[in-house]
Amino acid sequence: MADLNVITLGEGDAPALALHCGLGRAGMWKGVAKHLPGLTLTAPDLPGHGRSAPFPAGVDVHDAATDAVRPLFDRPMHLIGHSFGATVALRLALAAPSRVLSMTLVEPVFFAAAKGADEYAPHRAAEEAFFEVYQTGDMMAAAEAFNALWGGGMPWDGFEPAAQQAMAGGMPFVAATEPSLWEDSHDMLRAGGLEALSCPVTLLRGARSVPIITDVHRGLMARLPNAREVVVDKAGHMVTLTHADQLAQAIAETVALADSIPA
Repeated sequence: MADLNVITLGEGDAPALALHCGLGRAGMWKGVAKHLPGLTLTAPDLPGHGRSAPFPAGVDVHDAATDAVRPLFDRPMHLIGHSFGATVALRLALAAPSRVLSMTLVEPVFFAAAKGADEYAPHRAAEEAFFEVYQTGDMMAAAEAFNALWGGGMPWDGFEPAAQQAMAGGMPFVAATEPSLWEDSHDMLRAGGLEALSCPVTLLRGARSVPIITDVHRGLMARLPNAREVVVDKAGHMVTLTHADQLAQAIAETVALADSIPA
């Protein structure tokens, strides 16, 4: 954890761990945190992101991210995650279900949970088109293709050159997530695992997001015993930035559900 940059947001009594999306950084939670006076958010830059150290060469990126943030999950607390960060939060919860007070997962990109659903094959084809571009070695073109899929409608030429270059630099990370997100290489869907997470869980998505997210949510909610879904109107995948107040409201409601459970 020495090479992990961590910020603290808020001064509330209730502790929460907030994990950002792939290609993001901890500061993306600032807009959400200002609407949550009852929480103190511990928000790390995941390895290879922001001011944290790069991923070591050849590692499993999901292992490395989970191992890096696990020391922060050192007492009962609320878990909050977006996209890739939501899958890491879920993995932490599966390893220590009694430590999770509540969980808010924002558009977890855990595609394995949607296997067999209507949108699985079409989205898999779209992702494979991205990988074809990635395999040419043109990282800028790969980043543009990735943004077309996950950028929430933001045109590629709307980004500053520095932002485009940063996204291009993150493409090896995106490619390296495939085994964990598509193939469930860490057995997060094992029998009895999700069923053991009895805490309140909110799955939140934007109404305009990538269609497969709906199926991911359905796959998880079918097995989580105390889960609900919140859909934010007019929002896309980057709801953490575009609709921070509505996300914060959903988090606060989830925390309140946890507080209402008798000790």
